[in-house]
Amino acid sequence: MMLPRLVDNPPLRRNPPARPSRLGCAFARAARGLGLVAATALAGQGALQPAMAQSQGRQPNIIRDAEIEQLLRDYTRPIFKVAGLTQQNIQIVLVGSDSFNAFVADGRRIFINTGALKQSKTPNEIIGVLAHETGHIAGGHLSNMRQQLESVQTAAIVGMLLAAGGIAAGAASGANMGAAASALVAPQEMARRTLLSYQRGQEASADQAAVKYLTATKQSAKGMLTTFERFQNEQMFLSQRVDPYVLSHPMATERIALLSELARRSPYYDTKDPPALQARHDMMRAKLVGFTQTPDAVSRAYPASSTSLPARYARAISAYRYGSIPDAIRQIDALIAEQPGNPYFYEIKGQALLEAGRPREAVPPLRRAVQLSNGHPLIRMLLGQALVATEDKSTMDEAVRELTFSLQREPSSPGGWRYLAMAYGRKGDIPNADLASAQAAFMSGEFRSARELATRAKNGFPLGSPGWLKADDIVNFKPPVDPRSKKKAGP
Repeated sequence: MMLPRLVDNPPLRRNPPARPSRLGCAFARAARGLGLVAATALAGQGALQPAMAQSQGRQPNIIRDAEIEQLLRDYTRPIFKVAGLTQQNIQIVLVGSDSFNAFVADGRRIFINTGALKQSKTPNEIIGVLAHETGHIAGGHLSNMRQQLESVQTAAIVGMLLAAGGIAAGAASGANMGAAASALVAPQEMARRTLLSYQRGQEASADQAAVKYLTATKQSAKGMLTTFERFQNEQMFLSQRVDPYVLSHPMATERIALLSELARRSPYYDTKDPPALQARHDMMRAKLVGFTQTPDAVSRAYPASSTSLPARYARAISAYRYGSIPDAIRQIDALIAEQPGNPYFYEIKGQALLEAGRPREAVPPLRRAVQLSNGHPLIRMLLGQALVATEDKSTMDEAVRELTFSLQREPSSPGGWRYLAMAYGRKGDIPNADLASAQAAFMSGEFRSARELATRAKNGFPLGSPGWLKADDIVNFKPPVDPRSKKKAGP
């Protein structure tokens, strides 16, 4: 997703692409998911790769936003509690894609597309999606799938060897080679179907777990049904020409029938989302539309005749991105006047001013946003950037403090490290500036530059000091080997 005039860490922003292992999800298109991944694995590509990367030839864009991430944490907190995952520190990661999809990776992260958030009309729809993915994590499905891949590959190899032996014997005796060649392909096809059947079982298990979690938290599973029904017509058309045994997920009609039966047993089936939660959901959708759509599209979704808070939020964001900054600030100030305790209105005002080249004016609203958000690290990072951008040496100590705090909680942000390096540089603290620059290069995968900067930083620190030890760790880091090229990712 391309957002104009991006600073390194605005409220809605992109991070370097992630490379998660992927467990195909219920909310992907029917013929995608592990079906494609399994075929790759059986061909000798052991690692599971994101389906999005396969279909688009690129890694997904990871989006960061304090407001949206906090809402999703609030959605998942009760679900994780009843699933026994509170101590797992599971992250919800936003993927910049307009398709409706979600998937899990490595037992620690749930990835959800921004398209799913924009298309969902109620919190319950997204909570159902997240509950389903939680079922995958609690059930250990990713680990089990890797074990299944290993066993399936073994079975396929044995079958292929036996078939190859038959081909050799047939060649020696002059037998029908076509039949022998078919025998060579059959073990691979059988293995693939076995693997897909296994995953369909996992999907059904995750559905059942999701309904259990929703019932335990006194929430409805109706949102899950709404989500499945959204794709039913598409899959019904697909199912007329697709063998159901080569799908990685249960057929839509079958799945909806089973899920409907489970969901309607719950005493909370007709429970509605709390109005306050619905209001936050509507604001989230408006924010995404404002950031990701053209002004014409924003106007269609939220016409000027609509005076609702979400509509005004979307139009204010669109105005600062594409229109007049004074007009955008006027609209944002009107939002602040209506909800003076909303930290995200101050945050968006600070971003608009910062991106307009007015960092001094951006600092006060960002300080207020930090205060109202209880020191959210992403907002503190944005405040640190604004302080650095003022080029006022008297604010550099505050900039270092804000950026250091945020980087302790968000250490993988190259932009945060770059701004910290600038803050130290303006203070005249060259060793720490070099160290922060080394961290920025390291987090960007630029290992050669990171090593050179860390070597220079070591020379400025006392031997054995904390800064010296951090720099030494970077100098002695051994870059990983890329399994596809068998070459190191760095020097």
